Amino acid sequence: MPIPDSSASSLDAGSAGDTGSPGNTGSSGNTGSAAGTATTGYRSPLLGLPGAVAADAPDQGVAAHYGNPHAEQRALVAGTGFVDLSHRGVVRIGGKERLSWLHSLLTQHLTELAPHTPTEALLLDPQGRVEHALYLVDDGEATWAHVEPGAAPALAAFLNKMRFLLDVDPQDVTEDYAVVYEADPSGPIPAGALVRGPIQLGDAAQGRELFLPRAALGEYAQTHAHPAGMWAYEALRIAAHRPRAGLETDERAIPHELDWISTAVHLDKGCYRGQETVARVENLGHPPRRLVFLHLDGTPEHLPAHGDPVEYDGRAIGAVTSSARHYELGPIALALVKRTVPVDAQLTAGGVAAAQELIVAPDAGGNARERLRGR
Repeated sequence: MPIPDSSASSLDAGSAGDTGSPGNTGSSGNTGSAAGTATTGYRSPLLGLPGAVAADAPDQGVAAHYGNPHAEQRALVAGTGFVDLSHRGVVRIGGKERLSWLHSLLTQHLTELAPHTPTEALLLDPQGRVEHALYLVDDGEATWAHVEPGAAPALAAFLNKMRFLLDVDPQDVTEDYAVVYEADPSGPIPAGALVRGPIQLGDAAQGRELFLPRAALGEYAQTHAHPAGMWAYEALRIAAHRPRAGLETDERAIPHELDWISTAVHLDKGCYRGQETVARVENLGHPPRRLVFLHLDGTPEHLPAHGDPVEYDGRAIGAVTSSARHYELGPIALALVKRTVPVDAQLTAGGVAAAQELIVAPDAGGNARERLRGR
């Protein structure tokens, strides 16, 4: 898939009031410490659609909703509509050695990744803490990844430092490409777009993601019906128990805490950065925290915010990471809590009563030790 001339579908994000590239934030750091490394100055053309209301951080620059978030959720679940994810970063890695090289750096087995097969992977720091979550597809000539808003410059810079003499070419192409989620995977593929799919967004029908030429984003919106905003998309993500870097992660987060072991980590592959921590927890220990899904009391009008304390018997035992209003489940949230909190404990999240649903078990990991005990 060729890269278009980058003569600029977007303005410099340092200018006041601009609509600059979502990747152009000046951030150099880890996305794991906050939900605030996101877009600076970006404004999607889809915010001009009827009813569009702009989202807050970390999703500023795209729509929170288009007037009816619950109806937008229902449309996505039914397999209609699309979500503007154009604030996310896009990285393209070309070169003949790209897959074996990425295999040596990331948590996923990639040496035999077939073209047009979606997968996901993590980039860990040397201590095994999550730095980036990458949503990948290879087109036969290059590997493409979308990442959190504002994360592409730091990821591309790191990858370029790790090139050495290999035939690999990492580029931040956020200025040229935008990501769109489509609930219906059967429609025609827009000219110049790359498909990543099928993608399962919780209870929604199988959809797909597009790496769409950014210059075509406005035209795309004029020819596709039923736009849905980030409130709808996030509600389905939370209900599906799927973590998001920068929200569910902080500077200490490791894959086992967040159930990324089941989707983004291959436990039988060779060495990669941070593998020692993954192997140690998988075989000998347990993660110190665990991700939980919370059914919130619907009486209060407010939702707990990212970072609000989760309490058990009046003691803080964790923090809310994401929250939303689901069209069927009502108010819901994800939270990171201490591993030892009883799975049936009644909690409060930001002062709101909450019942747990298990995602990561308290005894996650420790498999080799348990096998030895069973002999």
